[in-house]
Amino acid sequence: MSHVIRKATELALDETTVTALRAALRTTADEVVQAIIDEVPPYANALSGHMGGTIRRAVRTALGHYLDLASGNATGGDAGDAAYELGRGEVRDGRSMDALLSAYRVGARVAWRCLAAGAVPAGLPAAEVAKFAELTFAYIDELSAASAAGHADELAARGRAHERHLEQLVRDLLAGASPDVLLASAQRAGWQPSVSLTAVLLPAAQARPAYRTLDPSTLVLDDLPDALGVLLVPDADRSHLLRQLTDRTAVVGPARPWTRASASYARAVRARALSADIRDTENHLPELVLSADADAFADLRARALAPLRTVPAATARRLEETLRAWLLHHGRRNEVAAALFVHPQTVRYRVSQLRELFPDLGSPHRILELTLAVGLPVG
Repeated sequence: MSHVIRKATELALDETTVTALRAALRTTADEVVQAIIDEVPPYANALSGHMGGTIRRAVRTALGHYLDLASGNATGGDAGDAAYELGRGEVRDGRSMDALLSAYRVGARVAWRCLAAGAVPAGLPAAEVAKFAELTFAYIDELSAASAAGHADELAARGRAHERHLEQLVRDLLAGASPDVLLASAQRAGWQPSVSLTAVLLPAAQARPAYRTLDPSTLVLDDLPDALGVLLVPDADRSHLLRQLTDRTAVVGPARPWTRASASYARAVRARALSADIRDTENHLPELVLSADADAFADLRARALAPLRTVPAATARRLEETLRAWLLHHGRRNEVAAALFVHPQTVRYRVSQLRELFPDLGSPHRILELTLAVGLPVG
């Protein structure tokens, strides 16, 4: 408040004027508060009862400090600190910066009217009235600036805390935390649970830009390992979501109940590890199923296709290719021949070889095992 203190030293009200103004402090404070109630709607109910009394005392204290300044008997620190805390408190009470500054504007006008009405009859020289007015409005400007700073700082602090709570919610969701933990985490973050969440895995640098184009309730985390980010999109229209991500290097998992978002995320991670070309995991379910346990799949192939190891490698490759087509086309020779670009007689010959190698080829269990074993071409 150095600017205000400098102006106060230029004015230095005499004791008679200060005494007259102090006598009117209570009335002035009451009129300021009443005007704010009448003219600033967010304060219509906020300044009644106990809270109203507290605010009136605060206004009287601020005005008393102002008179100390005007008479050259105080510094500005305490009032500025109090105004800063007032601004922070307004955020906690849910009032906006606009409401706060409107209250200050109304208060400045009413305070000046009351102070002038007391100063002039007390004999304040006309030449000093302009200085008095300038000091009054400068003082209230300084207070309002301090309150605005407190309001902004509190909002920023709350914003950072909110972001931290949202990030923790995402981490809990990805970790598959229990429903009770997830519900508590969502409440701390102020996030309203959706019916479902769809995980979108993409490069970290694309996470925030993509997030800004989606539902505002979308959750985002952009510091995953391997420079990846994830979006958890609530109740997504899948086709619309995929269109929105057309220009992104994104893998979209399945929709899952919000407490099971980890399953959607896990599938997107598996899909990305399987192939860089996968975007919609729903279009690659067979590959994802067969690659879910790579060791188990390798063991299954080794056991199921063991008879092929008894023939030359080139023959084994042709027979495996024929077996895959034969299973896919349910043994229809002409369709198998068309798929392999060979003559039906060639198919007949190869199937005869397969039956020699796999005597139980007609067994349902053997067909299931072989279907899984040759489901993905290997090598």
